Amino acid sequence: MTHWGPELRDGADTRFRLWAPDRDAVTLEIDGAPSVPMTRDGEGWFTAEAPAGPGSRYRFRLDADLAVPDPASRLQSGGVHGWSVVVDPGFAWSGTEWRGRPWEETVLLEVHAGTLGGFAGIREQLPAIAASGITAIELMPINAFGGTRNWGYDGVLPYAVAESYGSPAELKTLVDTAHGLGLSVFLDVVYNHFGPDGNYLNAYAGAFFHAEVDTPWGGAVAVDADPVHRFFVDNALMWLRDYRIDGLRFDAVHAIANDGFLDRMASEIRAALPERCVHLVLENEKNDAERLGPGRYDAQWNDDFHNVLHVLLTGETSAYYGDFAERPAERLARCLKEGFIYQGEGSPNHDGATRGKPSGHLPSAAFVAFLQNHDQVGNRAMGERLIHLTGRDKLRAATALLLLGPQIPLLFMGEDEGSESPFLFFTDFHDELADAAREGRRREFAKFAAFADEEARKRIPDPNAAATFEASIPKPGPAAGEWRALYRELLSLRRTHIIPRLKGAVGLSAEVRGDAGVKARWWMADGATLTVAIDLSDVPTLPEGEEGNLIYRESDRFAAWIAT
Repeated sequence: MTHWGPELRDGADTRFRLWAPDRDAVTLEIDGAPSVPMTRDGEGWFTAEAPAGPGSRYRFRLDADLAVPDPASRLQSGGVHGWSVVVDPGFAWSGTEWRGRPWEETVLLEVHAGTLGGFAGIREQLPAIAASGITAIELMPINAFGGTRNWGYDGVLPYAVAESYGSPAELKTLVDTAHGLGLSVFLDVVYNHFGPDGNYLNAYAGAFFHAEVDTPWGGAVAVDADPVHRFFVDNALMWLRDYRIDGLRFDAVHAIANDGFLDRMASEIRAALPERCVHLVLENEKNDAERLGPGRYDAQWNDDFHNVLHVLLTGETSAYYGDFAERPAERLARCLKEGFIYQGEGSPNHDGATRGKPSGHLPSAAFVAFLQNHDQVGNRAMGERLIHLTGRDKLRAATALLLLGPQIPLLFMGEDEGSESPFLFFTDFHDELADAAREGRRREFAKFAAFADEEARKRIPDPNAAATFEASIPKPGPAAGEWRALYRELLSLRRTHIIPRLKGAVGLSAEVRGDAGVKARWWMADGATLTVAIDLSDVPTLPEGEEGNLIYRESDRFAAWIAT
């Protein structure tokens, strides 16, 4: 079995590898040293060993006009078109006893490294994050991409940390510091496509893609080919082993369209790290409950939870919110009791195609719930947060449901401080790519009434402008103290009343109360019953005489009880 990437040998020499089945010859170039011809085997793997210790810059020469970076480069010098750098995987970890936290203890905070000052900037915020009751940070993708600013989902070198965020050692220091504070660290990884700037794979490994399978990004990634499978599984294991990341969130796996690859990847990761609490989470538009469970994936991002609550909070029913426009309270009830809303029904936003599989048998912790995340804020034309789109009282009630319900909660950076900063779509492309990103963004919103005419679309911020990125840096809102206090109180209650009872908790019942109200009950692991009631109507009412102890009430909009 051949693995990707450079391998340090005896501290001074390094073995280099490249899968280039479309080439007959490849030369290893090391900055400041003679070139080294690489040896090809029958499967298209080229190897060479050369004196090159940590810090050495190298690349692969394909022909006189083209030299490419290592697709498994751990660090780049000069961007994704520049030299790859040999990195020493060692690090003086201080938290040698850290094995991770149980999944049921997870409260996630999604963060973007670039907007928070890179790895060093996030590290400075960790003590405050830990003190708030949040138990884990989730980094949006941090691998190398074209330019210096990007959401990260346009990455092209999945193994290399983005230069603008910091070095591999700085990332390890961030993780080590987090563990010392009791915080887990999760990472978003993208295995369904490569970005448009700096992807050279087609120049030497066309078999990395299925050209005949159309996706929004070109040919589908050929994860059924063993070298391609190894590329991504080795990448996952690198983050988990070398950087001691505690969990991975796999972006948009429905676009991979290969369940066998997903199952095999989960199995290999579990087998490689049996002594660690490693958590694997999917984003999967298919709502495929069969991918969730012991030995597979801990949970899936539950877009259904967000979508139906967004309709109830804002009244918006355009685009994909149209799937949740009818009977939203009934849909919320199903989500609270069973997890997914769409479990095989036809989806209006998908031309009536069925979506989802039954999920009521799964524990509530198999779903990651959220009111906001990078997609649901950043994919709005103007990047508005919920604080701009609904009333304060409704938002407080929805926040209580998120943090006192049994699904695993995820917050988006700034949310717990009442931030009013937008989170916009930003890139750092140039020339034709910059034009394509700008115009593509404007075309995307042409179907919305607010942006139907060209002049209105010109108001959409240019993704490539530095000002778009700068506006997306989250700042505490004017009522930050109030929101911080709310989140601290709710997370303290979650730590006391929900987390100890969460493992294996399942839905018992959920009933609709009026046009925008739901009362739901769960059987908890210790035999207790958790009951919540929420009413997001304009004139809310809540039930008064519930069995059990009232643990929290938010005016007439939300209440939670525990019966032991």
